[in-house]
Amino acid sequence: MKLPTPRWLATSVRNKLLAMALLPLLVVFPLLVLAIAVWSSVTYDRLLITKVRSDLAVARGHFDQTLAVVGSGTRGVARSQRLLRAMDGGDLAAQLSDDRQELGLDFLLLVRPGDAGNTLPAGMAPLLQSGAAVPAKSAQIVRLSRDELAALAPQLLPRLNIPLVATRNAAPDARNVEDRALVLLALQPVLNAAGQPQALLVGGLLLNQNLDFIDHINRIVYPEGALPFGSEGTATLFLDDVRITTNVRLFQDQRAIGTRVSQTVRERVLTQGQTWLDRAFVVNDWYVSAYEPLLDAQGQRVGMLYVGFLESPFRWVRHAMLAAMGLIFLAVMAVSALFSMRWARSIFRPVEQMNRTMQRVEDGEADARVGQLPARDELGALAGHLDQLLDVIDDKTTALRRWGEELDHKVAERTRELEASNASLQLAQQQLVKSEKLAAIGQLTASIAHEINNPIAVMQGNLDLIRDTLGGHAQPVKAELKLLDEQVERMRLIVTQLLQYARPTEYAGYVETLDLNQTVHDCLVLVAHLLAQTRIEVVRDLQATQGVGFNRQELQQVIINLLINAIQAMPQGGTLQLTTQDWTDEHGARGALLQVQDSGPGLAPGVAERLFRPFFTTKNDGNGLGLWISLGLVERYGGGIGAGNREDGQSGAVFSVRLLTEPQAPEAVNTRDGRPGTFQ
Repeated sequence: MKLPTPRWLATSVRNKLLAMALLPLLVVFPLLVLAIAVWSSVTYDRLLITKVRSDLAVARGHFDQTLAVVGSGTRGVARSQRLLRAMDGGDLAAQLSDDRQELGLDFLLLVRPGDAGNTLPAGMAPLLQSGAAVPAKSAQIVRLSRDELAALAPQLLPRLNIPLVATRNAAPDARNVEDRALVLLALQPVLNAAGQPQALLVGGLLLNQNLDFIDHINRIVYPEGALPFGSEGTATLFLDDVRITTNVRLFQDQRAIGTRVSQTVRERVLTQGQTWLDRAFVVNDWYVSAYEPLLDAQGQRVGMLYVGFLESPFRWVRHAMLAAMGLIFLAVMAVSALFSMRWARSIFRPVEQMNRTMQRVEDGEADARVGQLPARDELGALAGHLDQLLDVIDDKTTALRRWGEELDHKVAERTRELEASNASLQLAQQQLVKSEKLAAIGQLTASIAHEINNPIAVMQGNLDLIRDTLGGHAQPVKAELKLLDEQVERMRLIVTQLLQYARPTEYAGYVETLDLNQTVHDCLVLVAHLLAQTRIEVVRDLQATQGVGFNRQELQQVIINLLINAIQAMPQGGTLQLTTQDWTDEHGARGALLQVQDSGPGLAPGVAERLFRPFFTTKNDGNGLGLWISLGLVERYGGGIGAGNREDGQSGAVFSVRLLTEPQAPEAVNTRDGRPGTFQ
């Protein structure tokens, strides 16, 4: 006896028990690890942002302190008695030089009223006449042009002309050199004994390529040992988006002066006036970065202050921490899983024994039984019930097998009878449909042949009589007589082709390789008398170079039928456009495409789907066979015909005839039942 026993029973129970035991380990623990990893990552990022925010505050404090020192130092010199004595006849240049060196300024000069307009930047000269003074708290950030700096301190010009370095992700800029200056500028009036301004003391610190200044900021913000894990801190001053002084390295010993900030940071800080606190790509690496706009005296954003430190060391530390955490959790999961599996094994062992018994029964051991189990719980009771069930199944299986064999025999017999009946019915239906179609076509073609062949015979006989009667006098009209012979023959071929649809195996056209362009020319000659009666302009664009495999008379019949239809669609005149071109399908078959396009009213909705059905016509005097016959002729050689309206926005219809260079049996369904071609 062979039973389809569920061999998966023990495995399923074992898996469920293991899943119940390992669920906290395999689901809860990973979720906990994931939650901790996400939380630690977010917290770590926040800590880094908090760190760089505090670094920016320190850098900004030192920058503001420098502004205050420049401003207060300049004011102190302006109010000193030694300056007044030097102005009254002392060595003024030496005194100003000593004061400048003592204050650590790049320039310190005295501007008298007559020179203010030529020396001071635009807008600052009126300070000397008005007696106004810059607030004592600090100097001001000023962006000067090259000419303005030359008027104040021409010796500083070599620190300008910073070449712009192409920087990834920077905003487009047509300039090649940054020649403007960013200056901490202090203006203080020098008052005489009466308290009236007699000169203006100008002190300034040029930030362009001021490496000592930026290195001092970097040492204050990031002293040695301030950053763990080998990270490096950097500081930069920007004029607009150009680094004019920085300790960021472009190469090992070259600072990244002249590089530019990314367009995203520029948009946030300089355009929107916000502070950037996030990671950013700085020159050639990722940094945890802080950018803050620098404002001039008018509140305009003229540059940026930046501090930041390398992100990669912190990223590697974070990954190492997560990896260590994951290893710890994996170790805990492995130990827990070991104990859980040992506990679950005592439960699924009886299930495995029952499964082995069922496997033996399935393998043909009908007398295999579980037997008595040591366990007296629900699993022991289940084993007893299984043995009883196997006894019952053993009895019933024999009867079922016998009944099954009898039923299979009867089903097979009835199936064979039904298949034979279905085959006979399908064959009869196919033969009936085919017979009805051929009968209708046969009646039609027989009638046409009878009505047309007799006039054709009379015409041919009279042509022969005319040729014999005229004799040598027929030479001037020899070409016309030959043309009449060809058209009479063509009419006979048309009748023959109609008969092909009733008896297709009795007819076969002679196939030759034709020049489609020449055939179109020949067909235009044949319909020239119709075109002469209309105001139709014929436009030819014949570009096809591939020959087509077709019967000459049949192809002329197809083209002439399409030309006549186009002429009849334009009774008031119009444009008849004929286009030929080569084409190749996706299978490599080659051929030529002919398009006949008119400027008539076009095809009404729903007409294109019925054009190629037999006896369908839109003409009052039409019989609905022209397009049907043409489609059959083209499809006989593996081609197709499609119809539709023009797609250039003008009215009119377009018929497309696709012909093969190597004729082949059509792969599409037979369209002679009324369905049109499958292409446009």
